[in-house]
Amino acid sequence: MSRILVVDDDAALLHTLRLNLLAREYDVDTAETGEQALALARELPPDLAIVDLGLPDMDGLAVIEQLRRHSSLPILVLSARGEQEDKIAALDAGSDDHISKPFGMAELLARVRAGLRRSSLADTGTATVTTDAFTLDLNARTARTAFGAVHLTPTEWHLLEELVRHPGRLVSQLDLLRAVWGPAYGEESRHYLRVYMAQLRRKLEPDPSSPRHLITVAGSGYRFDC
Repeated sequence: MSRILVVDDDAALLHTLRLNLLAREYDVDTAETGEQALALARELPPDLAIVDLGLPDMDGLAVIEQLRRHSSLPILVLSARGEQEDKIAALDAGSDDHISKPFGMAELLARVRAGLRRSSLADTGTATVTTDAFTLDLNARTARTAFGAVHLTPTEWHLLEELVRHPGRLVSQLDLLRAVWGPAYGEESRHYLRVYMAQLRRKLEPDPSSPRHLITVAGSGYRFDC
């Protein structure tokens, strides 16, 4: 049974989310402040966190950053802030998905299922991808270059996995957006891909300005070349 931490200062919404998640047989912990959330996460590590950005004692971005320091758990952001800059800031802080208030419960539950599915342990066996620049162990979720281990965020890993599991094949922008961020994300969210692909190239490519392995196919999508 997966444990979910829900952080929101709206007591009525918190109660509704708790009831709906319990009805789907999740273990649920709730917090109305950032400090409560971080204390709960230390005591009862969650498998997924749902975090509101507008908390009374600290910015939700700070909660995400602190959760991310100690865990690769999926983090779903709730926010009444609709600006793209806020969504990007949350993603950069370490969140994996974003849902704007007001939202439908069915959509939120689908995003919870998708987040837990992405973070589930890989099947036993070895899945190693080796290039002249880096080596990936997809089961262990480790990456190494000639300079040593490289830390990748959960979102970076998911995006990278979508590409390396289809070597030499164009993966469209829309397919990547929907695979990594969910079915509600469309072409208007292409900036997410640009931001994360740039981060992956800085971490893995010897010359990020002239990548050999993480290739942009202009106007279409991206391709992984061994």
